[in-house]
Amino acid sequence: MSVNLTLLSVMGILYACGIYLILERSLTRVLLGLMMLANATNLLLLATGGYSGLAPLYEKDIPAGEYNDPLPQALILTSIVISFAVTAFMLGIIYRTWVLARQDEIQDDVEDLRVAETPSFDAEDDAEIPLETSEFPLTMLGIDGDQISNYPPVGSSEGAEETIEAGGREIAVKDADAEEKPGSQNVTPGPEGGLK
Repeated sequence: MSVNLTLLSVMGILYACGIYLILERSLTRVLLGLMMLANATNLLLLATGGYSGLAPLYEKDIPAGEYNDPLPQALILTSIVISFAVTAFMLGIIYRTWVLARQDEIQDDVEDLRVAETPSFDAEDDAEIPLETSEFPLTMLGIDGDQISNYPPVGSSEGAEETIEAGGREIAVKDADAEEKPGSQNVTPGPEGGLK
């Protein structure tokens, strides 16, 4: 399949001008850029269809390779409808901005500028996570793996003054050890499941 060089060069110029106009701050120029991109896409679809052939009407004597391919034409028709809808939408936006602000320029959004000026490091998302992220410390296994806990059991006088950091605050070792056992150690159950 040979390609028409004129169609390709016009298509390239339309794509380049369309992309340049889309990057402008004027909504009218953005609309013109979108229209150029749509026309360049139509030329691209036309170039993919190859050279024109016979009309796609069926006759016994004409071989199938001689017919014109109707698919690029159908895609161009679809592209025209879509570009018309986008153009109508953009014209509505341009009209509304002209009625409200009497200008065609896109203004800088204060929130966008604030987001652009913030550093990429977020202290909450990018901070190192400590080993213990629960507010209830895990004291069941000791560091050596032999003991049940690195802290003395509840009721012994050894760990009465010791504290452990859990959930960003210091709590007594005996309270942390009591949290590991089933049932709540902080409330006394009353009759019929209520609290005293």
